[in-house]
Amino acid sequence: MQSSQTWIQALFYLALITVSLYFLQFYILSDRLMVSHHKVTLKKHPNLPLRFNSDGTFKILQVADMHYGTGLTRCRDVLTSEFEWCSDLNTTLFLKRMIDAEKPDFIAFTGDNIFGSSTNDAAESLFKAFGPAMAARLPWAAVLGNHDQESTMTREELMSFISLMDYSLSQPNPLDPTKQQVTTNIDGFGNYDLRVRGPPGSHLANQTILNLFFLDSGDRAVVDGFKTYGWIKESQLSWLRGASKEHNQENHESEVSTPPIPSLAFFHIPIPEIRSGQFREIFGQYREHVACSMVNSGVLKTLVSMGDVKAVFIGHDHLNDFCGNLDGVWFCYGGGFGYHGYGRAGWPRRGRVILAELKKGKSEWMGVGSIKTWKRIDDKKLTKFDEQILWTSS
Repeated sequence: MQSSQTWIQALFYLALITVSLYFLQFYILSDRLMVSHHKVTLKKHPNLPLRFNSDGTFKILQVADMHYGTGLTRCRDVLTSEFEWCSDLNTTLFLKRMIDAEKPDFIAFTGDNIFGSSTNDAAESLFKAFGPAMAARLPWAAVLGNHDQESTMTREELMSFISLMDYSLSQPNPLDPTKQQVTTNIDGFGNYDLRVRGPPGSHLANQTILNLFFLDSGDRAVVDGFKTYGWIKESQLSWLRGASKEHNQENHESEVSTPPIPSLAFFHIPIPEIRSGQFREIFGQYREHVACSMVNSGVLKTLVSMGDVKAVFIGHDHLNDFCGNLDGVWFCYGGGFGYHGYGRAGWPRRGRVILAELKKGKSEWMGVGSIKTWKRIDDKKLTKFDEQILWTSS
């Protein structure tokens, strides 16, 4: 009798272990992990590497200053007739329409993505703000502005979280190749670069031919007792110079002979030289005072000395949507995109598009030949305007 009971107990424990192992595999070791009754799935990655299309184009949509709240946060600075029905959802709809109209290859969000003081859940607001990019399965990346961290996450937490979102190519900071971990000796969060390769099947398919640099321009600071905005620090500029040098050295070592790789840069707060306005050329509208740091850390001097950054795309001043040439480098505002950010009643929200096009030799692509830009406003026709060429190769 005792032997029979022992066998029954053994079978029972064996069944219990089997069931436990099944649930361990199904709920913990698979991508169906259940936490607090919410299904958590693995991050969805875009097709990589980033590359030019077969027609020799690579298109970027710049989204500046969404100032997203909860999703239902009221609009600011719209006509009285629009106010009752206007909310963050208008920002979402505008982004969806821009994606449908332009079919970009990549989206760059240049800060103040959420308006921290208008939401008590930064993560939820980020999901809603970046939702259209993720729904479209487009590769995208973001930097922070001066308002993103004013809710429930620090800047470090924000960039870590954004880097884990679906189809995001954002990084908290550059990776140290020797240690295979995030670099810690650099100021800010959200300094990184992305490489764009040539068209599939071409002799440039495995070669970087365009660089995209992202920099954290900070939020607010106090200098000598005076309140001011943040700025890009020397540690960031040192990294930028090193990354630029590394890219071009790699290109010279390749089997294909090409000129220095052109680059684009993205950050939020404008540099002091934009305020002084010593532009060689200017396109678009200069509608408001430039809000920048009182500290000039030498960003322009660094970019000029590098020689590869042809244009910089910024935000922060919502009513400015111009491009100005400073010492051979173009600085372009995105213009206010979001409806919860300040604007001007009757002045439509807007977004900027950047198009890089390859030049062609007798029978094959020869590297980036031009960089163009234009804007669209949120009207019935998504009116396109201010199209201009920023740079052409020699």
